[in-house]
Amino acid sequence: MNEIVMIRTNHLVDPYLHIWGWEIPVYLFLGGLTAGIMVVTSILILKYPKESLSRWARWMPFAGPILLSIGMLALFLDLEHKLYVWRFYLAFKITSPISWGAWILLLIYPVALLLGLINLTPEERSATKIGFITKILNYIYEVALEYRRAIVWANIILGVALGTYTGIFLGSLGARALWSSPILGPLFLVSGLSTAMAMMMLFRLKDEEHHDLLEWDKAAIVVELILIAIYILGLITSGSASKIYAAELFLESGFGVAFLILVVLIGLLIPVVLELAESRLKKFAAVAAPVLILIGGFAMRWILVYAGQVV
Repeated sequence: MNEIVMIRTNHLVDPYLHIWGWEIPVYLFLGGLTAGIMVVTSILILKYPKESLSRWARWMPFAGPILLSIGMLALFLDLEHKLYVWRFYLAFKITSPISWGAWILLLIYPVALLLGLINLTPEERSATKIGFITKILNYIYEVALEYRRAIVWANIILGVALGTYTGIFLGSLGARALWSSPILGPLFLVSGLSTAMAMMMLFRLKDEEHHDLLEWDKAAIVVELILIAIYILGLITSGSASKIYAAELFLESGFGVAFLILVVLIGLLIPVVLELAESRLKKFAAVAAPVLILIGGFAMRWILVYAGQVV
């Protein structure tokens, strides 16, 4: 009798198959945060005249491309063949979520930067003190101002597309039972909106802006809790043995405990209670609630990415 002994030492295979590391949850979180900023700032711009917006509300669109660039850098670091990243833009496959995502990411930059530019004051546009740059900015400003409403709506549409895509990015991978759910798209979108509002509330906004974000975020948290419940129940009642097994493993494992504590409790339930009591708790709630929401939003993506590769 012949006996073959094979010893595996590949850390990507043992003790379990593991492909994605920290780069993917960072990318998903920052992508969702960018999407939320695009949508929320656009809604504020539609609601209030430019002259009545606070400085931070007007400047916030510029944060989107910066955060997205950091997220794309993390995604780039995860690529196995980094020199071929340009091939994403040689073709467009309508049935490929990744193909859609690549082109959406490319379109985000001009529309987000234009949204920020059309809300700058003349003094802010000339702040560089370099004459030709000021002339270029003023020229782009004059042209973009004619299409202001179209630019705002382009940010809303692309922001929704980007936020939904971050969930579809996982949900389209049917081989991973824990990720195979259409709910991840809207769940990640609503989470992105909530984290964006939380980040914006950490800056000095006008009272009416802060009040709007507070009310909108309460609603977003309630919707997010409902979507999480639908996501879990959808796996359990799917009729698919693999999904049911994955849901049971997830809920009974350390990942499930971490999800309930970091995402549901710390990231959603406690913040919404603090937001409801902000009038009494004032500065503590105004800082604690947004910080906890940001922690919960990142934790959700981190846990789901890692758990989906194990259960």
